[in-house]
Amino acid sequence: MTSTDYQSPYRPIPIRALNRLGRAGASIGLSGRLDVDKLVKHARRKTGLSDFGDDGHLEALRVLVESINDEAQLTPTGLLIQKSRLAGALVQRLRIQDLLKRHPEIDDIDLGTVIVITGLQRTGTTLLHRLIYSHPEIRGISGEEALIPVAATDAPKRTKRSRKRRAMLAERTISYLSPDFMAVHPIDREQPEEDVLLLDLNFMSQSAEAILHVPSYSCWLAEQDHTATYEYFRRVLRVLTWQRPARAWVLKTPHHLEYLDVLLKVFSGATVVQTHRDPRVAVSSFCSMVAHGRGMFSDHVDPTEIGRHWCDKTHRMVEWAMKTRAETPGGRFVDVSYYDLTRDPMTQLQRIYAVSGIDFGDEAKGLAEQYVAANPQNRFGKHHYRLEHFGLSEQIMDETFAVYREAYAIPFE
Repeated sequence: MTSTDYQSPYRPIPIRALNRLGRAGASIGLSGRLDVDKLVKHARRKTGLSDFGDDGHLEALRVLVESINDEAQLTPTGLLIQKSRLAGALVQRLRIQDLLKRHPEIDDIDLGTVIVITGLQRTGTTLLHRLIYSHPEIRGISGEEALIPVAATDAPKRTKRSRKRRAMLAERTISYLSPDFMAVHPIDREQPEEDVLLLDLNFMSQSAEAILHVPSYSCWLAEQDHTATYEYFRRVLRVLTWQRPARAWVLKTPHHLEYLDVLLKVFSGATVVQTHRDPRVAVSSFCSMVAHGRGMFSDHVDPTEIGRHWCDKTHRMVEWAMKTRAETPGGRFVDVSYYDLTRDPMTQLQRIYAVSGIDFGDEAKGLAEQYVAANPQNRFGKHHYRLEHFGLSEQIMDETFAVYREAYAIPFE
């Protein structure tokens, strides 16, 4: 069973030692802050390239870095990991831009049929994503591609090895830093990853506020136009399609729920699948996931702040999505109940494929059934959480999400 002592994050002994050394260095004047200019210079030096593209990403990066420096209270280990993550995103932007210059035909690639899964966090989006990914004709963003969309080399075998090493390292690092996190959200490099990792290349995604305390960045992000970010996301998908073609894509992240209007504009023919679950359970489960995630990078985890922030944000997500759906012609959306999905996943897949125009033959059904059999719930342990751990209550949740619950006939769990 996962820990609920969120304010005392698990620390392996070597990480405790590394953090002590880092704090000692800071006490004698060594910098404990991220520097955008240094990150940019590092990426250019590492790649020998200079063009990142121009779509507002640098402003977003500066806002994010300032928020991290002023608010996130990272441990030295956390700072090191975030520095590596941001530098890696800049390296990828340089390589992507270079590839697009050398192969301008990439921008003309048709992505084919696109299925987009979204919904509040912890409502079955991951299960549904992996079930659809099992279809032999549907492509997703692999964990390896999400970390390295464009490798340093064009040699296919070397690219494959590089991606595999990076994905294995990321999986082992998370498992080492927070063993409980694998029970909360199992990570498998063989399975598809969330689109949010590619949205991170523009430094405009929910991932930062999910793993770090960055309230000023969160406020800034909510006020921005995300069109350029989604257009860049589409370009990266075309890059991945150029490397490994497919006739259909499955995409997934709860982030899309907040920006359905932009997504539908950029991916004009996409079918959107929205999952639904009792907000009492979904929000408290996600708050626990956020607390475990933040505990990997900071010693200062405030469960009440997490509950307040994500209750407000998830409410905004469903409200904005309902508004967009009310203004969008029918036939674009498929609603999937978490309870129907877990009880009879094959029927839900059949519904989605019927709307998307994709055949659900014997082979596809057999592969989906194999995935279900091989991945029982709680395979990595029981995830334990309660609303009151995060300063929330059933009354607060019921009042906040009353309109959403009624609109989609969501039962109490």
